[in-house]
Amino acid sequence: MKISDADVRDVWLAYKEEHTEELRNQLIEKYLPVVKYIAERLLATLPSFVELDDLQSMGIFGLMEAIDRFDPDRGVQFKTYCMNRVRGAILDELRAMDWVPRLVRIKANKIEKAVHALEAALGRQPTYFELAKELGMDFDEYYRMMEGASATLIISLSDEWTDGEDNTGNRKIDLIKDEDGADPLIEMHKKDMKDFITRSLTKKEKLIIVLYYYEGLSMKEIASILGLTESRVCQIHSKVIGRLKSQLDRRRCELFY
Repeated sequence: MKISDADVRDVWLAYKEEHTEELRNQLIEKYLPVVKYIAERLLATLPSFVELDDLQSMGIFGLMEAIDRFDPDRGVQFKTYCMNRVRGAILDELRAMDWVPRLVRIKANKIEKAVHALEAALGRQPTYFELAKELGMDFDEYYRMMEGASATLIISLSDEWTDGEDNTGNRKIDLIKDEDGADPLIEMHKKDMKDFITRSLTKKEKLIIVLYYYEGLSMKEIASILGLTESRVCQIHSKVIGRLKSQLDRRRCELFY
């Protein structure tokens, strides 16, 4: 049940005496709009991958703490009291999640302010030397500062990349080229060639290869499974390997380019 402004003081007094979960939930519901307001204000200053729901969840913990610590007899409005608590709870959680050190953030903010000041004064983007002079340092010092402040941006690879012509787009992770990855067409060609080379093997020969190289069985164990002598299995294995090597040598240029 949502409480009205007229009844809120009575609920506060009752909660301070009884501390029931029902009264606490009524107060939380009453002041949830404050959490949403602060979360929306902070969201405007944060990267796009930060979600409003996450900020509101962080803020609710601050609201709960404020409710437990608030003393209505001091004559302070709870909305004023809880706003700092909610905002502080959200910022504390964001700092705990942030992998960038605070010193790096300070450097980045200092450079950003200098850039904005020079852009306003010059009417164009400032050069590195102009920025160094604005910050009161030589170019080498400025360059080191730039390096130290360069790791402040986090990009969510799950975000969609779109050209703006329609509402459809690809995830950024799908558009990143894997420089170390194999070419799928080449890998497909290699597989086809290997299948072609091993096609001449009998079922028994293929089974020996699989059991020995993939299952890790010994020649004795394979002989027991196939009902052959160990020497016969070794003989078949040697002939198969010799045949495969011969075919691989003939087609090496097709398989390994």
